[in-house]
Amino acid sequence: MVHVPRSLHLVPNVNAVSPPVLSTNDPVQVALPVYTVAVRNLCDFTARQGDLDLRFTPAPTALQGIDGHAEVTSRRAAHYQREVSLSGSFQHLRVQGRADGYDQQLNRLEEIKTHRGDIARLPGNQRALHWAQAKVYAWLMCQQRGLAEIEVVLVYFDVGSKKETLLSETHSATSLQTFFDALCSRFLHWAEQETAHRAARDAAMMALEFPHATFRSGQRTLAETVYKGNLAGRCLLAQAPTGIGKTMGTVFPVLKALPGQRLDKVFYLTAKTPGRRLALDALQCLRDQSPGLPNRFPVRVLELVARDKACEYPDKACHGDSCPLARGFYDRLPLAREAAAKSSAQEGSLDKSALRKLALTHSVCPYYLGQEMLRWSDVVVGDYNHYLDLSAHLFAHTVNEGWRVSVLLDEAHNLIERTRQMYSSKLDHDLLARLRANAVQTAPGLKKALDKLNRQWNLLVRDQAEPYKVYENLPDAFILSLQKVSAEITELFAQEPTRVDGVLQNFNFEAQVFLRLADLHGAHSLFDISLDMPEGGTARGFVNSTLCIRNVVPGPHLKDRWAGAHAATLFSATLTPKQYLMDMLGLPETTAWLDVPSAFSPEQLQVHVARHISTRYSDRNHSLDPLVTVIADQFHKAPGNYLAFFSSFDYLQMAADRLMAMHPSIPVWQQSRRMSEPEREAFLARFTPASEGIGFAVLGGAFGEGIDLPGARLIGAFIATLGLPQINPVNEAMKARVGYDCTYLFPGIQKVVQAAGRVIRTSDDHGVVVLMDDRFGRAEVQRLLPAWWRGPDKAAV
Repeated sequence: MVHVPRSLHLVPNVNAVSPPVLSTNDPVQVALPVYTVAVRNLCDFTARQGDLDLRFTPAPTALQGIDGHAEVTSRRAAHYQREVSLSGSFQHLRVQGRADGYDQQLNRLEEIKTHRGDIARLPGNQRALHWAQAKVYAWLMCQQRGLAEIEVVLVYFDVGSKKETLLSETHSATSLQTFFDALCSRFLHWAEQETAHRAARDAAMMALEFPHATFRSGQRTLAETVYKGNLAGRCLLAQAPTGIGKTMGTVFPVLKALPGQRLDKVFYLTAKTPGRRLALDALQCLRDQSPGLPNRFPVRVLELVARDKACEYPDKACHGDSCPLARGFYDRLPLAREAAAKSSAQEGSLDKSALRKLALTHSVCPYYLGQEMLRWSDVVVGDYNHYLDLSAHLFAHTVNEGWRVSVLLDEAHNLIERTRQMYSSKLDHDLLARLRANAVQTAPGLKKALDKLNRQWNLLVRDQAEPYKVYENLPDAFILSLQKVSAEITELFAQEPTRVDGVLQNFNFEAQVFLRLADLHGAHSLFDISLDMPEGGTARGFVNSTLCIRNVVPGPHLKDRWAGAHAATLFSATLTPKQYLMDMLGLPETTAWLDVPSAFSPEQLQVHVARHISTRYSDRNHSLDPLVTVIADQFHKAPGNYLAFFSSFDYLQMAADRLMAMHPSIPVWQQSRRMSEPEREAFLARFTPASEGIGFAVLGGAFGEGIDLPGARLIGAFIATLGLPQINPVNEAMKARVGYDCTYLFPGIQKVVQAAGRVIRTSDDHGVVVLMDDRFGRAEVQRLLPAWWRGPDKAAV
């Protein structure tokens, strides 16, 4: 039996071409496999034409589409046949599906499509797709019933006005067969290519060897456990210390599991851009070290980037009348797609740079070529949000298509905070006020609905006496008013698709996210109202208000993400305590746990606690002199490069100023607010094997994790904070829901351990970490610190 990879099975949209669903079976005595594809997917892959067009075209919901089909067919005569099953073949390809309706007396086949608003605004590529589907069904009907010709009708049904628009063409069976054969031939070429690629990929992965002479200490344990987790099809939490090679230790075993587990995709997801680069480098290392594999390393690797980072013409709209890379996109896509697939499998990863170069060679949009190629890639490297957030397209493809995927989540200690943000939403009254002011001139038809929403908003805040308050329930009347405004804005854009109104669009986007989360609201989230008051003001004198659905426990939102994956591996140097991660992320009870022993010895890292220092907010002024003395003494004792971490930029500045005043001979450089990429690079460039000095940074910021300064580039770190989140009304409300440890202690100590992990990066490194706060001596804090720090001399920490 020849295995053919599963592919996407989504409702057609203008964002990307959906490749067809393939299945195969080997009839006895038949040499070639028989491929089966649905009509819709055959056309979606082979029949799109014309421009990429992302102008606002609000589509009916799935339920409206179902109801619209039912209403159209209910208007037909009694002899009208609904949902007619049809199938046919071309060579060793079988095509099947259900035609919406057929009137035998009129010899008319109907393909029904629902829409909203003016039919003229339907993009040309969509209409070409609809005609292709109708014509394929028409040929299958002619073939099945021996018809010489047939009337083909596209029925467009407006779910708002309930009006039908009929577009009719009469075709001979011969012309329909010619059209059908051309689509099938195009599809078969690609299907056979994909089958060959899958076979070559799986053969190569079975022969794949580890790219280095030996595993690092702990790396083999990690790799074996990840491999077994994929064999068992389960989630794994893997806590593995910095420096053992976690990226290769997770990528390699998952690739080895590809053939045996019949995996379609591997998703390697990270919190930040540097993590993506590490994954791409590891995959390139496997490619470079595998010249003896069958077909070398035939694994298609794709890097997904944000649209704003891939757009070539940010000043132009995404349609053919504006952007040259959108004009004729679908006409040029097949060659670009084939070239991209070949390049990725034979020459290297389709990272941002490679994808851009290839896209521009074929005059197509790099971002949407990337969106298309994720369906034809074996390994997709991207951000957490691509699989985990509210509208995650990788998750949607996985579920709708039935892909078997293995998900790798790097630096997973970031997941709780990142996913909280994904499932939270804010509405700001200032934005509503600007919208109401603009609407007087630009959208007077919205005034009534906006005024009602404003009244409901004012009712919510008028009796609130404090700046911040959590409410037990969502306000139903406000939600209904917001739904009304969003519906009217959507309809306005439906009637005026070329309208440009940033304030209106932004508000509607925020409103729709808020409404989606309102539908999902539960004990895992808070609904709160914040009042923005002038200095010294009172709640009665607030100048703005913000409504927020604030996620506290993302687990309920993430459970279907874990269930949708064949296996998921969450790995980081700091995943303690296990149950905290399990509960907050909603991981299955069957999730395995691995705590990889450190490859480093206690002798490599001196860890000291400055117990005479308190970095509590009220003690900061008093802490500066003893804190600076500790830093200076250590620097003079062992000159070299150090990082000093603080809880805030203000505290950082105070300490840096005091150190420079008391010890002007010690070189100092500082992290600043909102540093650009070149500024961050310049900060790190100060750490050279020959340099000496202290870099001041904020704990949890750009230099607290994800940077690699081995050897003499960094020999020590001072951490003048427990990393505890700021005490404020929001965090106190979260503490009331999940407790002190989950709100403050666990997240804070994770940041401390991550920052300290910058010091020892290789087996040859030696260094020192000074924890500058008396609370580091507490038992409940020490339990959260890495065991190897303490070693045989537990008094050191």
